[in-house]
Amino acid sequence: MKIYTSEPMHTAEHILNQTMIRLMGCNRSRNAHIERKKSRCDYDLPAALTDEQLSLVTKTVNEVIERHLPVTIEWVDKATAAQLADLSKLPNETETAIRIVRVGDYDTCACSGPHVANTSEIGAFSIISHDYAEGRWRVRWKLEQK
Repeated sequence: MKIYTSEPMHTAEHILNQTMIRLMGCNRSRNAHIERKKSRCDYDLPAALTDEQLSLVTKTVNEVIERHLPVTIEWVDKATAAQLADLSKLPNETETAIRIVRVGDYDTCACSGPHVANTSEIGAFSIISHDYAEGRWRVRWKLEQK
């Protein structure tokens, strides 16, 4: 049986998403595929990232990982969750209690995936490839244990 996700990769996705929001002014990824060996995210952007932007994203993600931030989970009512995170990707019939995942003071997101307890468990983030087509920038990355 193939296991598609892992705690380090999934937590790295949260950090990547927040980094893209902060640096590129976009929304969280519109589509993601998280696996143990490599993962990918799609972002709606007006152009592909430059080499300088790629370097900055990689550097920022790794700096956040190196902060050894705690990753916490809490259940809150839907109204509170809407104040903390974007709930637009959740189905309308979502239960009244929403699972909120926080990566220290860096990211807050409604999420049901598996996560590490601390960013020190993630490893080094690196972008392995990317492409751009019709407003969609796709990035593929991997993690390496130190």
